[in-house]
Amino acid sequence: MSTPIASQIKSAAKSSDGKAPLVIAHRGASGYLPEHTLAAYAFGYAQGADYVEPDLVMTKDGVLICLHDIHLEGTTDVEERFPDRGRADGRWYAADFTLEEIRTLRAHERLPGRFPGGKSSFHVPTFSEMIELVQGLNESTGRKVGIYPELKAPAWHREQGLAMEKTFLEVVESYGYKGPDAAIFVQCFEAPPLERMREMGSELPQIQLVSGGQASEFLSAEGLERVARYAQGVGPSKTILERDRSIVARAHDAGLALHPYTFRADDVPEEYGSFDEELERFYVELGVDGLFTDFPDAARRFVDAHWE
Repeated sequence: MSTPIASQIKSAAKSSDGKAPLVIAHRGASGYLPEHTLAAYAFGYAQGADYVEPDLVMTKDGVLICLHDIHLEGTTDVEERFPDRGRADGRWYAADFTLEEIRTLRAHERLPGRFPGGKSSFHVPTFSEMIELVQGLNESTGRKVGIYPELKAPAWHREQGLAMEKTFLEVVESYGYKGPDAAIFVQCFEAPPLERMREMGSELPQIQLVSGGQASEFLSAEGLERVARYAQGVGPSKTILERDRSIVARAHDAGLALHPYTFRADDVPEEYGSFDEELERFYVELGVDGLFTDFPDAARRFVDAHWE
């Protein structure tokens, strides 16, 4: 059954009133600045994103921080600062460090060919700091940009004694994100945490993320009907939609929005002659309701050129 917010979002791409599909700043403007830093979030905001996406993990002392996954070594200098704190598997886990310790780390670019290593100074922000940045910019600019947080590995965190859902809801509610019309989407690859938050009374818009291995579980007609009981949309990888374009119609028929990931101007698939051609395929031909991109400026220009 379609909820009011799902219907509003679902019709965004090709609505009769000309409402444009969403531009979602993937980890901020991560094509230009190190992902999940306040600088990347601010730049994504400035480039015209409708929503800014933070990934969330928890520290040892139960604080939500913005980080792509549960490990620290890929985007920080943790190996240099805490050489003896890795686990037996050779990984450094955020859940093994307090917020005070993580504040001593320097963040850096993860992908080659982007922001040069060793330049400037970046740090790992808390979720609260990210929210305050976006809300502060909303006040100073008059815009109404939303946030699009992803809960990373809630089941793993629960095994570590760190339940994410309660802490997450307490944080977002303290900043005024309440009810089905709040300027937020809560996303996760795991269904149980999204269902659990519904049981805890949350009415926030939710998105079921879908990886390639989960397509048969979540994107069949039956799977989408099940998702619609606890979420307002699905976020599949773009390759899933390339393989089966009928998913778009099935999702919309189930009253669900569709926000695929991840679109990168510096990594355009060979079948497209340009990034604009790839955006046209998804925004215009397939009619998705929004998409995640490392380059919000390029997606903003495209959307503004096609929708008034």
